[in-house]
Amino acid sequence: MTRYAAGVEYSGTNFHGWEVQQPDVRTVQGEVEKALSKVADHFVRVTTAGRTDAGVHAAGQIIHFDSDSERSERGWVHGANANLERDLCIAWIKPVSDDFHARFSALSRSYRYIIFNRPVRTAISADERTWVYRPLDEEMMQQGANHLMGEHDFSSYRAVACQAHSPVRTIHSLNVTRHGEEVWIEVRANAFLHHMVRNIAGVLISIGSGLNEPQWAKEVLDLRDRTQGGITAPPEGLSLVSVEYPDHFDIPSV
Repeated sequence: MTRYAAGVEYSGTNFHGWEVQQPDVRTVQGEVEKALSKVADHFVRVTTAGRTDAGVHAAGQIIHFDSDSERSERGWVHGANANLERDLCIAWIKPVSDDFHARFSALSRSYRYIIFNRPVRTAISADERTWVYRPLDEEMMQQGANHLMGEHDFSSYRAVACQAHSPVRTIHSLNVTRHGEEVWIEVRANAFLHHMVRNIAGVLISIGSGLNEPQWAKEVLDLRDRTQGGITAPPEGLSLVSVEYPDHFDIPSV
């Protein structure tokens, strides 16, 4: 058996999230496993760095799988992509050591949340950005974001149904920047809780809209109660950008 790592890109609009569900429900994992299984000529189970929700995109998702089929890297990539629709592709595949694990070997994950900010909605790439019609003050949003830096109990920022054993996570960076009519929220952490990024975005959007002060981000954090937090921002606009691993695994970066 050889272990392989692979980079996966997808537009999440027409997927019911990452994880395999019922046979008639389209998921990223299900489509990737079917495509790789055809190339391998045996069933292939993949493990991911992080499960994404329905509607969430990825430019730098990482997976691993095991196979005893002898295929070149090019053969794996082109063979799999020939069996995938246009909203999903394998960017690269390479053999890795047996101790590599897409999830547990990861040092950090980075997400980007893009907000289209003008009074009128857009018709271009509407599924890849969240529309907020109220003017957003990105500087106020950054002030709120600063309260979330470091290691904290993020109970107020995770989904009620989140199954993680611990709500403690460490945010390494959290930056809010404006790019014309777009406001980007970029966050890197050791790991994320279910809906954590979308809940952070919801709080920061409320602050940027002037509905709450920057201090509110910390007040929500300190409550450790999801029911007292802000709204969960829509999945549109959220993308998994990259996953970082120790250098010795030599995993390509986006």
